[in-house]
Amino acid sequence: MKDWTMEFCKSASRSLTQRRHCILLGLALGIAGGSALAAPTHAKPAVPPGPVLVLGDSLSAEYGLARGKGWVSLLQQRLQAEKNPLPVVNASVSGETTAGGRSRLPALLAQHKPSVLVLELGGNDALRGLALQSTQGNLQAMVKMARESGARILLVGMQVPPNYGAAYTQQFADMFTQIAAKEKLPLVPFLLSGIGDARDSDQWFQPDRIHPNAKAQPHMLENVWPQLRPLLK
Repeated sequence: MKDWTMEFCKSASRSLTQRRHCILLGLALGIAGGSALAAPTHAKPAVPPGPVLVLGDSLSAEYGLARGKGWVSLLQQRLQAEKNPLPVVNASVSGETTAGGRSRLPALLAQHKPSVLVLELGGNDALRGLALQSTQGNLQAMVKMARESGARILLVGMQVPPNYGAAYTQQFADMFTQIAAKEKLPLVPFLLSGIGDARDSDQWFQPDRIHPNAKAQPHMLENVWPQLRPLLK
């Protein structure tokens, strides 16, 4: 109780009513003081956002390239240049199928807790002649997992050469568009746009004619960046 309140209460000349008011005032001051002491003085520190997790195949795994030359590494360099603190985790594996990605994703989500998932899978399913329904089911299952974890998702599409047949080629490309529309996802229609479909495509590929060379990697990043950048905020 404050000193002036104590003196007020000690005064013998105070009436009974005044003394009762004094007691009530003292109780109120004590409660208020206790509340002030109990109030937190510091807010909890903000939890930093999770990384960008790239789940892809050899096109994202720097196959045949010097380390640090792939488009995923270039993405990390761009974020650092823009002073964006988000790290990039490249979980891509050469030869990965959508079934393999689906089996690995739960552990990756639990370990890294990404804020953004870049999903670049499906090409190896086509190369192995796997059913489109299976590929689509795996991709949608991974979208569901990532969404339930709180991650934002960017779907990266792929196309296959025309020698697979016009019908299959179109159906494969349409699959990514359909998934993006159904799940309301941003979509990169074709990771190798301007590279794989260019008239001078030979200059953009390694001798195997499957994997883009180092010269093509900045173009691949430019294909991804417009759709990815809004998810990084």
